[in-house]
This record gives sequence, structure tokens and C-alpha cells, in this order.
Amino acid sequence: MSILAVGSVALDAVETPAGSVDGVIGGSAVFFGAAASLLTDVRVVAVVGGDYPLERLGFMRERGVDFAGMVQVPGESFFWGGRYSDDFRARETTETRLGVFASFDPDVPAGHRDSEVVFLGNIDPELQLDVLDQVRTPALVAADTMNYWIERTPDALARVLPRLDVLMINDEEAAQLSGETDIARAARRIRSRGPRIVVVKMGEDGAVLFADDWVFHCPACSVPQVVDPTGAGDAFAGGFLGHLDRVGAYGRDELARAVMHGSAMGSYAVEAFSVDRFRGLDPRDIAERVEGLRGLATRAPQLAGAVE
Repeated sequence: MSILAVGSVALDAVETPAGSVDGVIGGSAVFFGAAASLLTDVRVVAVVGGDYPLERLGFMRERGVDFAGMVQVPGESFFWGGRYSDDFRARETTETRLGVFASFDPDVPAGHRDSEVVFLGNIDPELQLDVLDQVRTPALVAADTMNYWIERTPDALARVLPRLDVLMINDEEAAQLSGETDIARAARRIRSRGPRIVVVKMGEDGAVLFADDWVFHCPACSVPQVVDPTGAGDAFAGGFLGHLDRVGAYGRDELARAVMHGSAMGSYAVEAFSVDRFRGLDPRDIAERVEGLRGLATRAPQLAGAVE
């Protein structure tokens, strides 16, 4: 099977305590595709400018990532610059240039409209709705969003939520979207607005999945050194959905394993700048890290109030 992934393909400049890089490939669709392609096939819908170094996506093409839905048009590619604090807990955006991404009008190729799993990356909710209107009958739709859209486009986001099976956001975004600071109550309120599953990412504290009648917590993987957290959330989504698409099942056990795959992918993302850590990985590396989580990931009865 294949996942349809719609999101940004960008160039990044990042500064962290571990060093700095400029002009490296990034964006939600790139991090998602680099992770998910280790588990299943991926179809990308995106836009880039004439300055984009397409050859750097070669390792993803070799893994079967289909870029037929990515168009290259004259102009400057989306650019993002950021700086992380000494403890990696805070991030400052130093520069954003939307370039051709400002006029992004996603056009899902006819051959991709039968995708069974759809990932809507962190883009304008109006564009997410446009994509959903183009796909036929997906079995699973997942999306990401961020503070900017929660604050600036609440009405459009409210129309997206009922059309989702899974919403993946971090703890701060969950609080903003729900108006609740308690993670369990936040997830319950968000689920009441549409998504049957909410996955809350909590950085070094791991991730929690909230579903109809159960809660599952997976800790973050321990890594030798954090180099760059950029894209870890999209890599998490790639692992989560990549596992589900590969097995073709969405039951409780597979959802739990999907969270563990997400945690594993997110941990690899932070070990290097850009998507460099994914270049030399293979599925056995992922399986080994997932196996290391099995004894640590548990149901979370202390959060059961979210599903009552």
C-alpha cells in the first residue's frame, strides 16, 4: 500500500548547541517521507521553487518515494531558519520565507486519489480540506497542526477535525486547541470535536495515544546525543502511519506498536541535522529500537479520565 503525504518541502537553516547548518533539506513532507519510506511506500504532494536541490531527495526516491505530485515552479522555495536554546527546550524562529509555498494549491494526481492512508502535514487547514475533497475513500486520515493555525484559522481547523481519524499534536498545542492544561481532559475535549484518536507528543516524556476506551503511553527513546530536534514530530508521524500502512490493520495492538514506531523514528531524527540520520538506516534498525521500547510502553491508567 502507499501513504499520501501532503506538506512542505523546504530548505532550513538550523542552529543548535551541537552546531549549525544552512540550506539543508527539510519540511514536513521530507521528514515524514524519510521515516515512513523505511516501512512502506509514500506519495508526496508538495511544491518547490526553481532553487530546490532535487538531487538531495535521491535517497528517498531510491526507497520508492513517489514525487509525481510535487511540482517545481519558478521562484524561491520555502525557507525556514531556527535557533534552539542550550537545553533544546525552546526554539526561536529566526527567518521564514514562504516563497512558492505561499501560493501552494495541492493537486493530488489521479493515480494517487485511491490512497488508503492520508497524512496532512502542518499546512493551512483550508489546504487540508482541499486535499480531503480530492481523495476517494481513505481508510485512515491523520493530520498535524500547530499553534499558528489554531490561533489564526480556528474555523477552518474546526471543519478539518471531524474528517480526521487521528490528530497528532504536541502538549502545548493540545492545551491551546482544547483550552485545557490537563493532558487527559485536553485529549477528551479534542476527541469530542471529531478525531477518534489523539496522539499527544511530549518531547523527552514520550507520547500518549488516547482512543475510545483506552490510553497508551510510550516513552521517548534514549539517544546518545541530541543534535537537532527539527522534524522529529513529522518523523514520528512517518513511523506511526508507516507501520499502520505496512500491516494494513488499525486495531488496538497495532496502534500501540505504531506509537512505538513513531517514537523510534523521532529519536533517529534528533540524532543528526536535517534527515541525514535516515540515509543509512534500514528496517532492522527501526525494529531493534522498537523492541527496546516494548517493556517500557504501557497503558496509562492514571490518564483514564480522558476516555470516561
